Amino acid sequence: MRALNKVLGGLLVGLVLAAGSAMPALADKLSHSGSGTTATPAVATGTIDFGDDSSEWANDGECDDPRFTGPGAAEELVDADLMKDATDCRAAFEAGTVTLKDGGTSTPATTTATEIDYGDDSSEWANDGECDDPRFAGTGVASETLQEDIRRDATDCRAAVEAGTATYEGEIDSAAFDFGSDYSRWANDGECDDPRFTGPGTNKKLLAEDERGDATDCRTLLESGQVSIIPVYTPEYAAAAPYDSSAVDFGDNSSSYADDEECDDPRFIGPGTATTLLDSDELADANDCRAAYEAGTIMLRSEIEG
Repeated sequence: MRALNKVLGGLLVGLVLAAGSAMPALADKLSHSGSGTTATPAVATGTIDFGDDSSEWANDGECDDPRFTGPGAAEELVDADLMKDATDCRAAFEAGTVTLKDGGTSTPATTTATEIDYGDDSSEWANDGECDDPRFAGTGVASETLQEDIRRDATDCRAAVEAGTATYEGEIDSAAFDFGSDYSRWANDGECDDPRFTGPGTNKKLLAEDERGDATDCRTLLESGQVSIIPVYTPEYAAAAPYDSSAVDFGDNSSSYADDEECDDPRFIGPGTATTLLDSDELADANDCRAAYEAGTIMLRSEIEG
């Protein structure tokens, strides 16, 4: 069928040249085969790194990679799904129902391997055959990466980039996150005291009152890879909602704070939880917590702690 499309395309060019621009609608119609499918894409499939199928929306029949556009792409596309819906996007691209937004660039990054600061091999996961630096994406990158591993898996990431299984996505954009100010009494002490962060650079005791109150420390430690933002506090997390709550046991609504539009169950963390959480409310605020979980404003603490 593709060969036939190519022949028809050639005949079409001749007709258009002969007739000028008098029949643009006919030209569009003839560039398709008799089955009504979109013409074969100009970029060869083999030149595109589609990535993997690690997206939550992989294999749902729609292309969720924001590099693509067309009727075969999902209506809402988020950067978190970049190069993470390979099977759907490959199928849609080959069917001609999506095209690359940039008009033909096969990968989102143009930085060469020699221009990247890979850092060293101090990560716990260094030299395991996968790139664990979250600045990279692709099939050669671990499915879960932490900001604390930025510039700490040099050998693996360099090898993956040179092999074409990873692409450099750029430095972490800390400007997109609201760090707040330095009003905390613990500000500028070299530790991150904001409870929205996790990692070796955070203080052992984090208080809700210090949220958005230790900006300088937390920004510095984030950019050096010593802390990472708990996912539920990032704009991207809520943007990817709704989340499937079917596997979570939310309990009942026996809490005295049930149905107040805040999750009072201490098993959860995120901006959708109440400021004060009591052990007695565990499994006792089902409606509020289910709604917040599906909206992406809370997540289970166990999902962070592993």
